Amino acid sequence: MKRAGHGLQGVGVGFKPRHYEALMELPPAISWLEVHAENYMVAGGETLAQLRDLAQYYPISVHGVGLSLAGQAAPDPAHLARLKQLIDWLKPAQISEHLAWSSHGGVYFNDLLPISYDQPNFQRLCQHIDQVQQALGRAILIENPANYLSFSNSACEEVDFLSALASETGCGLLLDINNVYVSAQNQQWDAMSYLYKFDYSRVGEIHLAGFASDTDALGHPLLIDNHGAPIDQRVWQLFDFVCQNMGAFPTLIERDNNIPPWPEMLAEAQRAGQILAAAADQLVRA
Repeated sequence: MKRAGHGLQGVGVGFKPRHYEALMELPPAISWLEVHAENYMVAGGETLAQLRDLAQYYPISVHGVGLSLAGQAAPDPAHLARLKQLIDWLKPAQISEHLAWSSHGGVYFNDLLPISYDQPNFQRLCQHIDQVQQALGRAILIENPANYLSFSNSACEEVDFLSALASETGCGLLLDINNVYVSAQNQQWDAMSYLYKFDYSRVGEIHLAGFASDTDALGHPLLIDNHGAPIDQRVWQLFDFVCQNMGAFPTLIERDNNIPPWPEMLAEAQRAGQILAAAADQLVRA
């Protein structure tokens, strides 16, 4: 089985159809693209035609949101079959999914829902990840979630849970730095300590995105991982820390809501590229 890892280089963006014309201009302004699998698990149409065009010029990373790996039931066979069909023709550089569940008893939710980090959930996730990887014939990346609550029955920290998953199943990890910051602020723990402990030997991709600010029912500040705003300066600082101290990894700029004009997306990609380049230069000089 092909191992999850560094199948990409540099900075990519999440593809949105409004940016198609800009991305088809040559030479390309960014290094790779990421798409949500469920948008392309179809037989045809303009959306799929655009992806076929783009795949001629850009490496593609496929990011799934619907396998519900942490759910009680195994991944839906029909969904997995459609995903495999997409993977077989597209041959993406990487495939990723979430440490979350989104369906139960045949009901699908429009959210990525959390789990406790305990042994039963660990065993079930390992089984589901193994099932997906065997079906696809290659390893996948698992993304750390954005958390809004914690579970009293969790037996270990999230970083240890993710590292154990990767060790047991051979999957890689997708480090979403915005999710780290959102979770740290919502649960009042230190994002830097989390990043120190993360298993970078397994990281195949980094995500950067924006969040929304709100309040909970008690009036306490609450951050929402909505991918609908520019990347926050504090998330940029965490990204710079990772690059300077842990290495330069393929990095994605995510934007799924309030999609900006292409120049704004490109500006964030270029900023990320400058940070990656500085980290690579530091490594060479060291």
